[in-house]
Amino acid sequence: MPGLPGRVGVTGKPSRKSVLLILGPTASGKTQVAARVAARAGAEVISADARAIYQGLEIGTARPPEEVLRRVPHHLIGILPPTEGYDAARFRADCERLVEEIHARGHRAIVVGGSTLYVRAITQGLFPGPAADRALRRRLASRPLAELYQKLRRVDPQAAARIRPQDRVRIVRALEVYYLTGRPISDHWGRERPFPWPLVKVGLKLKRDELLRRIESRLERMFSLGLVEEARRLWELGLPPDAPAAHTIGYRELFEFFSGKCSLEDAKRRILANTKAYARRQLAFFRREPGVHWIDVTGRSPEEVGEEVFRLWLSGPPGGQYLSEEKGV
Repeated sequence: MPGLPGRVGVTGKPSRKSVLLILGPTASGKTQVAARVAARAGAEVISADARAIYQGLEIGTARPPEEVLRRVPHHLIGILPPTEGYDAARFRADCERLVEEIHARGHRAIVVGGSTLYVRAITQGLFPGPAADRALRRRLASRPLAELYQKLRRVDPQAAARIRPQDRVRIVRALEVYYLTGRPISDHWGRERPFPWPLVKVGLKLKRDELLRRIESRLERMFSLGLVEEARRLWELGLPPDAPAAHTIGYRELFEFFSGKCSLEDAKRRILANTKAYARRQLAFFRREPGVHWIDVTGRSPEEVGEEVFRLWLSGPPGGQYLSEEKGV
């Protein structure tokens, strides 16, 4: 593909290609919009979904349909077994590698997802901390969450003040860093390495009633597509307690049903309640993210929203390289 026009920065050299980041709460339509923009721009999509990366979780993670995956190249979807650990550090490394490869093919890169840790890994960066220790995480995962949080309050009160007592993932990571380095994770804050490419950040939001309606409608569709059967196949694998699927909304509640701890209707109600709570946490997190172009998608089609997102990408980030409207990228 021909070279792309750029703006000259303060160094006198053209800026690197910008990367589009589409974020927003679950059920906001990110997947459909990203596919529209990618088709319009000749781009490839990198998933920032901490669960869509796993095999066997197609229905419960609302994975893009096969028709979309055939038409638009997607990355980090369905590539890992449900027992393998994967974290924000690995995502950041994979994301950088994929952007390099996508740009080398002459294409643009779109990152899309709602996993807050993954989004933060590219918008705020990661400190050069220790890699995940699977054995240590397994030991921590076996302890009650309240006990872990109290431990974090003792060894790192600054981190405990910023991490919700219900956020097992971040609590475990904070304790993991403490045990592996002998220093609290808060000591490492401020040493984050920035993302190598300028980001155009676009957030999708909806009116509250519409978001809740979409969540309810999507859950009904998941059940009709066979979510219970998909979850049972995972359950019958005998996954270890620290397997990602065992802590994924839609599966963990059904696992309780399979083990006789609740009825199917109770499990379904819990999935709905937990999904709505997750959407609220996502929104609270993303609203703190600076520099996001927020778009209200209530009552709008993916085609209409995709065109607006594409136009925003055309304008580019401050000091970044602009898309060429004439060539589509």
